[in-house]
Amino acid sequence: MDPECSQLLPALCAVLADPRQPVVDDTCLEKLLDWFKTLTEAESGLQLLQENACLVELLSHVRRPQDVSPRVLSFSMRLTGIFATQEDCFQYLQQGELLLRLFGEAGPLSWAAWNIPTVRSGWIQGMHTLAQHPSALCFLSDSGAVDTIFSLQEDPSLFVASAANQLLVHVLALSMQDGTVGSHSPQGGAWPTCAQKIVGHVEESLRSPAASQVTQALNVLTTTFSRCHSPWTEVLWGQLSPAVAGLLEREPIPATHSLVDLVLSVARSPVFSSMDHRSLWKMVGQTLGHLSPVQAGPLALGILKLQHCPQQLKTQAFGVLLQPLACVLKATVEAPGPPGLLDGTAGSSMSVDTLLSSKSACVGLLCQTLAHLEELQPLPQHPLPWPQGPLLGASVTLLQLCGGSATPSSSAGGRLCVMLAGCVRVQRAALDFLGTLSQGTSPQELVSQVFAVLLEYLESPDSSPTVLKKAFQATLQWLLSSSKAPGCSELSPHIPLFFAELFPALRKRLCSPSWEVRDSTLEFLTHLSRHWGGQADFRQALLASELPVLVQQLLQDPESYVRASAVTAMGQLSSRRLQARPEHLEAQQGPVPELLHILSSDSEGFPRRAVVQVFTEWLRDGHADVARDTKLFVTTVLQVVSQDLDWEVRVQGLELAQVFLAQNLGCAGHCPYAMGLPEPAPPSPLPELLRTLGQLRLLEFAFRALFDCDRPVAQKACDLLLFLRDKTAPCGGLQEPGGSPNLAAVEASLQRWQAGEQGRPLEDPEPEAMLAILRSVDLEGLRSRLAESSDHVEKSPLSLLQDMLATVGVPEDNEADCY
Repeated sequence: MDPECSQLLPALCAVLADPRQPVVDDTCLEKLLDWFKTLTEAESGLQLLQENACLVELLSHVRRPQDVSPRVLSFSMRLTGIFATQEDCFQYLQQGELLLRLFGEAGPLSWAAWNIPTVRSGWIQGMHTLAQHPSALCFLSDSGAVDTIFSLQEDPSLFVASAANQLLVHVLALSMQDGTVGSHSPQGGAWPTCAQKIVGHVEESLRSPAASQVTQALNVLTTTFSRCHSPWTEVLWGQLSPAVAGLLEREPIPATHSLVDLVLSVARSPVFSSMDHRSLWKMVGQTLGHLSPVQAGPLALGILKLQHCPQQLKTQAFGVLLQPLACVLKATVEAPGPPGLLDGTAGSSMSVDTLLSSKSACVGLLCQTLAHLEELQPLPQHPLPWPQGPLLGASVTLLQLCGGSATPSSSAGGRLCVMLAGCVRVQRAALDFLGTLSQGTSPQELVSQVFAVLLEYLESPDSSPTVLKKAFQATLQWLLSSSKAPGCSELSPHIPLFFAELFPALRKRLCSPSWEVRDSTLEFLTHLSRHWGGQADFRQALLASELPVLVQQLLQDPESYVRASAVTAMGQLSSRRLQARPEHLEAQQGPVPELLHILSSDSEGFPRRAVVQVFTEWLRDGHADVARDTKLFVTTVLQVVSQDLDWEVRVQGLELAQVFLAQNLGCAGHCPYAMGLPEPAPPSPLPELLRTLGQLRLLEFAFRALFDCDRPVAQKACDLLLFLRDKTAPCGGLQEPGGSPNLAAVEASLQRWQAGEQGRPLEDPEPEAMLAILRSVDLEGLRSRLAESSDHVEKSPLSLLQDMLATVGVPEDNEADCY
């Protein structure tokens, strides 16, 4: 510990022990605990206590809890746990019954402050921290602390109850670290006393009629099998599995969610990875068969995601997962359902009437099933053969039922149609799953049905904005999968016909009164143009639809999000030469002036950010309107961006400047950074480059940004200048005279900007002066300082102690901020 901190520590301990001096900020105590934890990890905790007697006095003072605030009481128990982690320090604190008074059964339970959850939580955290060695284990057994943990499992505070379960698992694992179990059973007395007591309590709780006790026992076991993978866990499961299996015989089955978590945690454990554990897999199958469809879904998904599992059990689990969709097909078709989907559920007890028992149950089960199948489909261990066709048909049928376009042929189908009509939850889940199914190989007739139902949703005025966005996403996924070859944008023959029907629907969506609809439509159109803007059929259909005209009109939309999306869409259309054709000669100047007007005049940040992003893409891709006069373009954009109050706009402006630099640092002889200037024989490429950058005000913009009050801007400027300095370092041919007349002026300007005087422009410096300044600034050091947290100066332990002492006597309405 630093001497300065040692000098302040007695005063701080006196403040903490004085109930008349409230600690105004819990964050201070948390930081103080972190500091002590760091100290004990680096040096002897016993030595710290011996050299700082005030700490022992503070902990001893806590033995009179009526004289201490609950916050300090909790803090002191956690601090005691930190010191007691080391066994010699534990034995030192055990003298005088300090530990027994703080953590023994006779101590804290008698306190009035024990009724406060913060105190109980502090007790658990302190106990968890100190339980690291055999001495602590003996203390736990002899002091009655284990019984206290048992009682805290039923704590009304969920946080306290959960922490008690975690502590119980920790104690059980600690007690088994040095125990040699072998093949002996705990009942034979081969396990340590503490472990036997915990296992007996868990077994008793599993047989309890109280559902809360069963839940806590299952949670303890789930955590145990998730964290502990030693051979003794196999013996533990052998003893407790009959009690767990007994839960399946109850009506109703208690704590089904926790039961599923336990079964899966055991099945995932490496201890049970072999196929020899037949009793385990048999019980997993029994659990799957006893649970209701909603309860069994998560278990079935977990089984199918296992790396090692009997094939018969996986087949059973997949059948359970497919039951709801099989019932949907059974209710909506006259003939038996498509082979491959209903076959795996032939032995299922679920009927259509079960699915139709209530609307909420039906909707919840279908959404859960679709989400589970969506998660399962991309996994390498998904069941084979994968019923792609039946699942695709079921998804299309669900969307038709929700959209009202289905024609059910049975009374059950009619009921299902009424129940799901307009159900947004099922629509969203079905569209998500439909998009995932695009990754598989599907029959062409089903693909046609997919595009038909997607077009229905894109055209339907009843589609909500969220459903429409999901439909756009699924449509894009299916369009991408319909390309003739991976990575190829060439479309299948039926897709141009789809575009011809799609674009009129998009035109209506762009005129929707809902800004969310207009916004998602513009995003969708941007994606379409990016992927297929070069295809002749796409270009012809898009230009004939007048969509580019509407996009240009939406640049004036009253909603800023829509204007930003319109800017992005227009940028993509212009890159593909798909922008609206100008009707007047004066309008043929291109989209750059219009976007510059938005950049300089729009009151919202989103459209301005989008403009600079589009300009950066145009510069990177060599857009024709930019290439006409790149220097003028960059100068104009940076001039506007440098005055923008939005830091994200300025960051994006620096990105544009870096793209310009990268493009103009080309190869020329031994120096790889020469520009293609119009002069036939420039005297030196690097001076010309630096002179050009000065004329464009690019370096002035970068140096100003280096002292920007927004850290991301300064970081980006630092990266840009480092990039320029590193690229110009190998180049020779420049003398750097220390007495250059412009060097002093540049340094003076930099000092003014650093002081906040950003109004005065920088006179055009000579290349030598600019290069000298660039190499003299400690950019690496600046980048390191910018990467530090905002409180790096004030977060030292000394500063923390000073802050805490400074708040003594300060009213709570005038608290100090210790962050």
